[in-house]
Amino acid sequence: MISNDVIREHTKEKYMNEIKVIRGREEWVRAGAYSVRIQGMNRQHHIPLEMEFDEHDCEDTWYVVLLDDGYPVATCRFYEVGSETIAMGRVVVLPEYRGRELGSKTIREAEQMAAKLGYKKIEIESRTVAIPFYEKNGYTIEDPTVRGKDLFECVRMSKYIL
Repeated sequence: MISNDVIREHTKEKYMNEIKVIRGREEWVRAGAYSVRIQGMNRQHHIPLEMEFDEHDCEDTWYVVLLDDGYPVATCRFYEVGSETIAMGRVVVLPEYRGRELGSKTIREAEQMAAKLGYKKIEIESRTVAIPFYEKNGYTIEDPTVRGKDLFECVRMSKYIL
């Protein structure tokens, strides 16, 4: 008899294989990222659009978008803040897709892309409630000072990548 853990692992593996990853700076990739952010942050947390989108939403920023059957369901962005350092942020997974490790997958994809581009360090302003998620993904608190970042309290975390 097959255990429930084996069935769950097989189902998770099958599901993860159906998710397509797109990465880039093109307008259509940004549109996918914006779709997730509007649904996952603007709609869910009532964040005004002018606060969700900022000067880093531009042609110089890289985006990772996960698609389920062509539909954007998770995203993050990153941009250069130093010759070897990027800032990653706006990590969002649609509510109905949470708990499936898509946030971690999105981050891993961004890390791999950043490494290919020659970056060595990633910084992120983490919401305090998300600290355990980022720690699980190898990030450490760089500055424990809690700052009000728009609507959320945040701390600076970082990770060195190879």
